[in-house]
Amino acid sequence: MAIPLLEYKPSSQNQRVSGYEIPNEDTPKIYCIEDYAKAGEIEELIWAAYRQVFSEQVILKFYRQSNLESQVKNKAITVRDFIRGLAKSEAFQSLVIQTNSNYRLVELGLKRLLGRSPYSKDEEIAWSIKIATHGWDGFVDALLDSEEYKSCFGENIVPYQRRRYKDRPFNLVTPRYADYWRDKLEDARYKPGSISDFFKMAASINIRTVTYTLVNTAKIQIPDTTREKKPEGIPLSINPSGSFPIR
Repeated sequence: MAIPLLEYKPSSQNQRVSGYEIPNEDTPKIYCIEDYAKAGEIEELIWAAYRQVFSEQVILKFYRQSNLESQVKNKAITVRDFIRGLAKSEAFQSLVIQTNSNYRLVELGLKRLLGRSPYSKDEEIAWSIKIATHGWDGFVDALLDSEEYKSCFGENIVPYQRRRYKDRPFNLVTPRYADYWRDKLEDARYKPGSISDFFKMAASINIRTVTYTLVNTAKIQIPDTTREKKPEGIPLSINPSGSFPIR
């Protein structure tokens, strides 16, 4: 049975508080596919999606998803499915998922797919359990199919950091960590008895291999266990005790 998502209380973040602000350089630009009629113009939307999901200012050629780009240009898929494909791609797997812990992935997933920070540690724990039970793909589907995503971005808008006031953009404050930083964060989270100490302990265990002695069964004689045949004409009587037959 699947573990249901744990309950957590939303906090009063900027995107949850109604207000009015004058557009300025901190106001996020909204990329909607309906505003880009030509294939050449839609490239701007595609690059905005790459920057939002990968949080990279420069995307290398072998990281690009040409099949997904072609489908979104021809409007065979929606922008939401394009974002879904980028988040589940092998490039994202190698760049982000393999170099971060589940708690870190929750933070990155909420910021890049829902455009907000985690409400609390309770939310991070709840979603980390989702990743542990359903994998990263299940986590992505849960976010993109949620009412929060649909109400904020719908089918044709690239996710963005919602209502940024004073903080820098997420893609400038949430860099991609390497294995060193991942292990360092895990050590700090699980001390005493850190992850590195566990690996050292596991490596120090001396495992003895079992040596099997081969047995040659070619010369083993199997004893004859067949019963003697009863002479013909002599009936087989039954022992009164019911234990053994008597000849």
